[in-house]
Amino acid sequence: MPQAKGLFRSALVLGLMSMVGPFAIDMYLPVMPEIGAALGADEAAMGATIIGYFIAFGLAQLVYGPWADQAGRRVPIYVGLGIFALGSVGAAMAESLGTLVAWRFVQGLGGAAVMVVPRAIIRDLHTGAEATRMMAMIMLVISVSPMLAPLAGSGVSAVAGWRAIFWVLAVAAVACVSLMHFALPETLPPERRVRVNVAALSRVARMLLRDPKFMGLTFVGGLGMASFFIFLALAPFVYTQDFGLTPTQFSLAFAVNAAGFFAASQAAGPLADRLGLTRVVLGGATGFGIATATLLAVVASGAGSLAVVMTGLFIGNAFLGLVIPTTMVMALDDHGENAGMASSLGGTLQMVAGGVAVSLASPFHDGTAMPMVAAIAACGLGATLLAWVILGRLRQPA
Repeated sequence: MPQAKGLFRSALVLGLMSMVGPFAIDMYLPVMPEIGAALGADEAAMGATIIGYFIAFGLAQLVYGPWADQAGRRVPIYVGLGIFALGSVGAAMAESLGTLVAWRFVQGLGGAAVMVVPRAIIRDLHTGAEATRMMAMIMLVISVSPMLAPLAGSGVSAVAGWRAIFWVLAVAAVACVSLMHFALPETLPPERRVRVNVAALSRVARMLLRDPKFMGLTFVGGLGMASFFIFLALAPFVYTQDFGLTPTQFSLAFAVNAAGFFAASQAAGPLADRLGLTRVVLGGATGFGIATATLLAVVASGAGSLAVVMTGLFIGNAFLGLVIPTTMVMALDDHGENAGMASSLGGTLQMVAGGVAVSLASPFHDGTAMPMVAAIAACGLGATLLAWVILGRLRQPA
């Protein structure tokens, strides 16, 4: 019982901190068209505010991971949250699209800390199915973000304007610093820390890049995340322009689409206990690919109503909820001594993949659901194929 209580407390603290990054995306999604109108930017240009955040978010993980291996887990999180707060203040005061993109980039540089370091903390504490269970618990806490953040953003914007959203994010970052300081002890003792050495880091990076299991699992999860990034960038305009939703209605629709992911992620741990990690990933990736391909076929036939699109995305994201937390754990399982570097490199590759996917999909946006659904289906089919190539020969409990 004490162990379960400790697991829950750690997951709660890490989950609340990890919410900062998703909130930085989800809170302003409903008012992206409004922000674009205020700054004189069209849909494609507004996509740069997401791409810039993702690229910075990904690249900065290469710093936080090794730093966390040398200095411990807490200091990098403190610094990252401070940078995130600074970027939020700058975004709140931006007077042009270029300035907003630049400050969003700074936000991403800081927000990366609460993505990569918590993964390493999980690896410090647990491995295997127990680590998957903890990751799923964190996902459950994070699930509040897509359900409440868009509604909160709509409410804050309605009361105080869209700039107030970024002021709220700055305050949240400061609150997370206090939470980390008082509620979560250091998980990497001095005797286990690894001094940063460029040559050693390069050697570890080369080893990871040559590891087909690590790279394959990273990009299976990365393609899944890329599909969600495409949804984040295009859905605000699709749902308002094609389906005529208001910002509040979009917030509710977004919450429904995301709920499938986070509900299913809670089944990842128990399923891993029963079936093994490998089978969970293969089943989840296959279901994700089939669901998104089916949705594409239905939309292409002309039957792509709001209800159909939401249902298809709900089912696809439910399967994705089995894939992402499990691939995160499997990718790190063989690299416990380099968990920080492995986590940061994996996160960087996934964020860059997401940014590239958004960049490729955005020019095809025409106000309808078709380009968005096609791009998501491409990610789904790619994840399915890669999962079977990498893990198809390992179909036994992992």
